[in-house]
Amino acid sequence: MHVDMDAFYVSVELRDAPELIGKPVIVGNPEGRSVVLSASYEARAVGVRSAMPMSAAIRMCPAASIIEPRHWLYREVSGHIMEIFDSITDLVEPLSVDEAFLDVAGAMRRLGPPLEIGQLIRRRVSSELGITASVGIASTKFVAKIASTRCKPDGMLLIPAAETVRYLHTLPVQALWGVGAKTVQVLARLGIHSVADVAGTPLPVLRRALGAMGEQVYRLSHGVDPRRVTPVRVEKSIGAEQTFATDTPDAGILRRELLALAHRTGARLRESGMVARTVSLKLRYSDFSTVSRSHTVATPVDSAQLLYATAVQLLESLGPRPMSVRLVGLRAEQLEEAGQSFLQLSLDRRDNNWRTAEAALDAVTAKFGSRKIMPARLLDGGPGRSVRDAGKS
Repeated sequence: MHVDMDAFYVSVELRDAPELIGKPVIVGNPEGRSVVLSASYEARAVGVRSAMPMSAAIRMCPAASIIEPRHWLYREVSGHIMEIFDSITDLVEPLSVDEAFLDVAGAMRRLGPPLEIGQLIRRRVSSELGITASVGIASTKFVAKIASTRCKPDGMLLIPAAETVRYLHTLPVQALWGVGAKTVQVLARLGIHSVADVAGTPLPVLRRALGAMGEQVYRLSHGVDPRRVTPVRVEKSIGAEQTFATDTPDAGILRRELLALAHRTGARLRESGMVARTVSLKLRYSDFSTVSRSHTVATPVDSAQLLYATAVQLLESLGPRPMSVRLVGLRAEQLEEAGQSFLQLSLDRRDNNWRTAEAALDAVTAKFGSRKIMPARLLDGGPGRSVRDAGKS
């Protein structure tokens, strides 16, 4: 199964604003150069899409209600979603905060056939979380993903194994994984417009046209996808980025924003039970050129203060900046479980004091739902902040 929440961020927000149900809604920061996090289906109907610049989305749909994102709430709801999945089967492969693959073969004796299990999941998501989910069911991950996309919103679609190839051959070529706009153009020049066309094209022709991808799309066009649901996926990094409303050359502003990013990243590391061996800094200049630097620390860290200190060192190592900065990012990499690592040890008690203070911040957040306490340097939001989560990868 591929289970995917419908307009997840919007749906979560509409629980607190039911008067907006059925109306165009956009979740995103309306200020500066931030992007759309999610849009209701009513907003999508006029062209609003995730990752679109907010300024463009507002021009496209001026009647939309704008809701600023609450990432802490989305992570909380995501945790409940994954708990529901885990109660169905041990074989759950999360893809993001609101979707996952589930292998339910071992649950059928206990919970019934796939359609009944899918309906159970949808019913529990609705009753326990107040949002809706779409479920695609098939014999392979690729086709299950197609099925969930095709039955949105709030639907369920089963594609039997025996019908897989026939169903695939009714779809346009862009339904195949890895076939984007450029690949569509390449295939169109060969007269290939549908999945059926791909399946009927000799493999050597596809290889010449698409290189290594040619074999992949050929296999998928015949319904071949041997990948299993992988329940344990190690996160490679956790981080956050900020795009400024106005490009800035001010080193003080950059350091302050790095402190904010370090606290967000540190909190997410501790929430995930992970520590990082490498800290990475990214700067994007006003001409969109990007530079990055990284440093591997002596002992793994999850403290915001130590993440910040390392990031500032990396910032200073870049020397004079050639132009104003458009975006700054901080990322914790080479992650491992905290229980398997020695946490940062120091003869300087201030390191441990910082970590104790940050643990207290975590406790406040867990109790009251959003950060009520923060470093004094962050009380002033600064000029045109437009912060977005860079997420996990």
